[in-house]
Amino acid sequence: MRQYSPDLTPPWKKPKPVPEVPADPGLVVEEPGTGFCGAVIRCEAGTVTLEDRFGKHRVFPLEPRGFLLEGRVVTLVRPSAAPTSRPARTASGSVAVPGARARVARAGRIYVEGRHDAELVEKVWGDDLRIEGVVVEYLEGIDDLPSIVADFDPGPDARLGILVDHLVPGTKESRIAESVTSDHALVLGHPYIDIWEAVKPSSVGIPSWPRIPHGQDWKTGICRSLGWPENTGAAWQHILSHVHSYKDLEPELLGRVEELIDFVTAPE
Repeated sequence: MRQYSPDLTPPWKKPKPVPEVPADPGLVVEEPGTGFCGAVIRCEAGTVTLEDRFGKHRVFPLEPRGFLLEGRVVTLVRPSAAPTSRPARTASGSVAVPGARARVARAGRIYVEGRHDAELVEKVWGDDLRIEGVVVEYLEGIDDLPSIVADFDPGPDARLGILVDHLVPGTKESRIAESVTSDHALVLGHPYIDIWEAVKPSSVGIPSWPRIPHGQDWKTGICRSLGWPENTGAAWQHILSHVHSYKDLEPELLGRVEELIDFVTAPE
């Protein structure tokens, strides 16, 4: 038996398909029912607004085969929403430079006291530092600072920035920092007992950093108080894994590091 299509309309009577055209702003079309001709100024759900050469506005429904474009029947459709283009950012919040190569290292350097401190600076500011050509070096302890600065011999073309642990006025550490500070060497201390505290507690998933009594190893005390295994290396890796950008760090540390970068890279 023959199979018949439910649509018995003769082929010559069926409307020919027409192109769909995005109603992009500025597109000039005509609405054939009224003869109104104008440029698209707005396209919303189900309607399009046209403006003619006299500045008059008319709103029309977005119906199939509803407009003429250069004399041809078309169906206007809403244009696809273009994604908002925002400049990519580095972990420090600076505008990323796609494809930028690391600059040849400057003579200037930044020394960071503490291995954990240096790892944190590298994770958040590493991209910026490579573009600026600034090398970060690990400073094991502030007692070695005078000899390091003397060997480095900072000058106008080779500035030296140093980030050290918590500096308390009147202490041996603060006196060492003062002794090496000059026009070409800047020593800054962050206000935290340990760099762990510079990571926002909320980023690590804790309400706050516990207070550890004097005389007790601070990092070990933190692990005990939080119920973490008393493995400070593993604890730090856990903390560092939760740092994704500058937003995970306290403002006081951000300010110190940014100041050192500006100091080392500032033109004379």
